[in-house]
Amino acid sequence: MTSISRVFFLLLALASTQVQAASVETIEVLTKPYVNWVTLDATIEAVKAATVSAQTSGRIVKLNYDVNDVVPEGAALLEITSKEQGAELASFEADLAKARALNVEAQAQYKRYKELFPQGAISKGAMDEATANAKATERAVTAAQARVIKASESLKYTVVSAPFSGVVTERFVEQGETVSPGQALLSGFSASQMRAITQVPQRYINQLKNAPEFLVRLSDGRELTSKDLTIFSFADPVSHSYQVRINLPENEANLQPGTWAKASFKNGEREKIQLPTSALLTMNELSSVYLKKGEEFVLTQVRVASPLDGEVEVLAGLKSGDKVAVDAYQVLLNKKQ
Repeated sequence: MTSISRVFFLLLALASTQVQAASVETIEVLTKPYVNWVTLDATIEAVKAATVSAQTSGRIVKLNYDVNDVVPEGAALLEITSKEQGAELASFEADLAKARALNVEAQAQYKRYKELFPQGAISKGAMDEATANAKATERAVTAAQARVIKASESLKYTVVSAPFSGVVTERFVEQGETVSPGQALLSGFSASQMRAITQVPQRYINQLKNAPEFLVRLSDGRELTSKDLTIFSFADPVSHSYQVRINLPENEANLQPGTWAKASFKNGEREKIQLPTSALLTMNELSSVYLKKGEEFVLTQVRVASPLDGEVEVLAGLKSGDKVAVDAYQVLLNKKQ
C-alpha cells in the first residue's frame, strides 16, 4: 500500500468512525506501575588523568612517545641531559667519603681520650674538644648523605617516567628544547577506569541519595549499571544542581574521555498505560486507536509519548478496562474491503 493510499484510507476512516470487529485481535488496556526514570546528559572522563612536569632543568635529548601512543606504567616518556646532575652527584659522593673518613678519625680519637681521661692523662679541655669534634663529624656525614640523596633524585628526574599506563593526549615540548622545573611536558589518561559526570537538579537529589544507582547508556548502545557514586555535598550557584560522579566498571572496552552518554536513575513509580505501537494509527500530529465498543471498532483520538522499544505510553484518551485493536492498520484494511 502506498503512502498516498494509506492517507486516503485514514481520512476515510476518520470520516466513518465505526468498523465491524471481524476477527481482529484486541488487547485490554491496563494501568500498571512503571519505574519513573529521570534521564540526564553525562560526559565520560578518565579517573586517572595527569600532566607530567619537569622536576629538573636541562635540554630534551630524546622523546620516546607522542600523542595517541599507548604507554605502559613506568616507561620512560622522555630524557633530559644529565651531565650536570651526574657531575653534582659525583662531587657530593666525594664529600660524603671525606666526611666519613674524618668521622672515623674523630670517633677513634674520642674513644682513646675517653679511656685516658679517668687516669688524668688527658685534660678536660682536650676531652671536651674530642667530644665536640666527634659529634660534628657525625653531623657532617648526615648532611653529606642528604646531599647525595638529593643529587641522586635530581639525576633520576632526567628520565621522566609514566606514572600509570595509559594514552598520551598532549605534548607540550619538542626534542632539543630546554626545560625548567615545573614546566609541563606531556598529558595523558588511563583507559582502565572511567566515570560519567552529570548534573542532577536539586529537586531529585534526595531521591538519588536514598537510592544511589545509575543506568548509563553509551553512544554505541551499551548499558552500564553503577552504584559507585560520588554526590557532591554542595550545589552549583548558577544552575542549582549537584555534580555526580558515576564510576563505571573497570577495563570496560572502547570508553573515550569527552564522549557523551545518557545517565538515568529511578525517581519512584507511577501508573501508566502502555500499548504496542502497532495499535497506533498516526497521521501528522494526530494519533488514534481503534476502541472496541460492542461488536464495532470506534476510531478514538489519543495523546501519546514518544515510542520506546516497540511500545508507546498513552497519556490521555483511554482508561483501564478498554479494549483496542492490536493492529490498527488491519482494521483499516478491513474497512477498505
